[in-house]
Amino acid sequence: MGNFDHPDTYWRDNTAGHKQSRRLLECVDDNFPLQVIQEPTRRGAMLDFVFTVRDGPVENVKLKGSLGCSDHEMVQFKILRAARRAHSKLTILDFRRADFGLFRDLLGRVPWDKALEGRGAQES
Repeated sequence: MGNFDHPDTYWRDNTAGHKQSRRLLECVDDNFPLQVIQEPTRRGAMLDFVFTVRDGPVENVKLKGSLGCSDHEMVQFKILRAARRAHSKLTILDFRRADFGLFRDLLGRVPWDKALEGRGAQES
C-alpha cells in the first residue's frame, strides 16, 4: 500500500507519459498481479494503491473521504490471513492409490496351509 505520485500513469490502460512512471508500471507488472483500488484517490487521479500477489487476501476496499487537511482519500480495506493449519500426527493411507492386483498376487503366493498349520482361529 502506498502513495505512488505518478499522475501521468493510466493504470487501466497500462500506459504512462514519463520514463519514471513507465518504470513503475513495469515493476508493478513484474511483481504484483493485482492492484485492488479501482477509483481515483486524489483529484481524479489514481495515486494511492494496494497491491497483492494474488486474489483474495485483501477485501472490502473503500474510499472513505479525506482526513483533516489531506487532499487524498482515505483507503480502508481488510486483510485476510490464512488460518493456521493444525498439524496432525495421524497417518492416513490413501487406498485410492493402492495396487490391489499386486496385493492379491502377493497374498496368493503365501502358502497359507503351512503358515497357519496347527493354529486355531484365535491364533491366526
